[in-house]
Amino acid sequence: MHTNGHNVTSMLRLHVRPNAARSEVTGLVNGVLQVKIAAPPVKGKANQELLALLSRVLDVSKNSVSITRGHTSRNKVITIDNLHQDEVMQRITPKLPPAA
Repeated sequence: MHTNGHNVTSMLRLHVRPNAARSEVTGLVNGVLQVKIAAPPVKGKANQELLALLSRVLDVSKNSVSITRGHTSRNKVITIDNLHQDEVMQRITPKLPPAA
C-alpha cells in the first residue's frame, strides 16, 4: 500500500504566547515549535488565530489543522491532516528566524 498524501496525519508540539505584537513562528526548541499569537486567549480567539497562522505557514487549508491537546494551555499538540511529518518540517523551517 502506498500513500499519495491522503489519510496521513502529522503531530506538532507547540508553545504559544498570546497577546504578541504580531502572529509569527519564532523558533524550534527541543522539537517544540515556539509561536507568538497577536490575539488574547479569550473565547478561543488565540486558538483561531493560531490555526489560521499554521494553515498559512504550512500552506494547507484551515480545516486540515486542529488542536488535539491543550485548548486552554500554552502547550498544545496540533494535528495536521494530509501532510507527512517531514513535509511539515520542510515547510516550517524556511519560516523560522535565523538562529542567533
